[in-house]
Amino acid sequence: MFGKKKEEVITDQSKIDELLARGVEEIFVKEHLREALLSGRQLRIKLGIDPTGPAIHLGRAIPLRKLKAFQDLGHKIILIIGDFTAKIADPSDKLEKRPMLTDDDIKKNLKDYLKQIGMIINLSGVEIRYNAEWLEEMSLIELGKLLECFTVQQMSKRRNFQERMAQNQEIFVSEFMYPAFQGYDSVKVEADVEIGGFDQLFNLKAGRTVQKRFRQKEQDIMTLSMLPGTDGRKMSSLWGNVISLLDTSEDMFGKLMSVSDGLIIQYFTLCTSLSLAEILDIEKNLLSGVNPKKIKMELAHEIVKIYHGEKSAREAEEAFENTFSKGEAPENVVQVAVAKDTNLVDILMLEQIVVSKSEFRRLVSEGAVTNMDVDEKITDADVKVKSGTYKIGKRRFIKINVL
Repeated sequence: MFGKKKEEVITDQSKIDELLARGVEEIFVKEHLREALLSGRQLRIKLGIDPTGPAIHLGRAIPLRKLKAFQDLGHKIILIIGDFTAKIADPSDKLEKRPMLTDDDIKKNLKDYLKQIGMIINLSGVEIRYNAEWLEEMSLIELGKLLECFTVQQMSKRRNFQERMAQNQEIFVSEFMYPAFQGYDSVKVEADVEIGGFDQLFNLKAGRTVQKRFRQKEQDIMTLSMLPGTDGRKMSSLWGNVISLLDTSEDMFGKLMSVSDGLIIQYFTLCTSLSLAEILDIEKNLLSGVNPKKIKMELAHEIVKIYHGEKSAREAEEAFENTFSKGEAPENVVQVAVAKDTNLVDILMLEQIVVSKSEFRRLVSEGAVTNMDVDEKITDADVKVKSGTYKIGKRRFIKINVL
């Protein structure tokens, strides 16, 4: 019987140039990686993901999309699921220690992980490893050898550690160990290249240090741009400003429409498959005065199509138009019955439509609370409720019946 045919490696110059440029912040060592890609040799491309939550968001999808670009050129994808390192929690770009996860937490988070990853890359032929396989079995002597790759001074110079020390916040020894463990992953899978977000730069360089210590050739590293979330800060599950791959098509579309106009081109570049030439044309249209909402509708359609298909993208777009452009409330709006003379804000807080009275007051001051049945904007934050369907902000609705 014939063995499986080795995947052909593509050395097309233009495709390699886009791979090395699109959404890329830094490559170390760039010329070495370029030569390796042009050589026709199949490279081992590593990405590690810690299952710190059950849903992968668009920000975490960026390195997965870059993996897909490497995969399309015929390179070997090594996906490491950090079921061990997730217990420690990556301190990268964090100003406080994340809580350690339990085995049950990790098992729950992993339930749909590969399914979500499979929305982006072809899992057939991907080498999937779990780093508990080698890290849980590490002896104290092996651990000592690994930790000798770094000094306390090196770790203490890390920017976020410096900031935490300046604020007298605790830094745990386990956080110093995280980069060493991530670097050891590169040794175990013999990575040629490791990719990650720009906040991973320290950890990725640590991989080179550990490989050198264990007499392996040092991996090239590629860091990628970070995606701002719906509130403009870096997209993070901790802040709740995420657009998740598990969101329904309508929720995903609506969240994308709430993104700042200034982020449209960044989202097209990092989250879609449109060519850079097409994106440049879109940017020219924006600069020429085309309504940003129209272009953002195209953006939302394009991203929803990737994860839910063309039909769902069309339906989500129609639902958005009906709800937000034509002033119609969604069919599945929350409905409640309340007593007369109840304050509107108390109902909204009870139903978790708003999180606080201060949020409600802010929305009222912005003219963002409306009784849609009578087309009346609420101007008094202490208003007593009337029957009607209320629109709160851009995307929240509640139907209230006064008894």
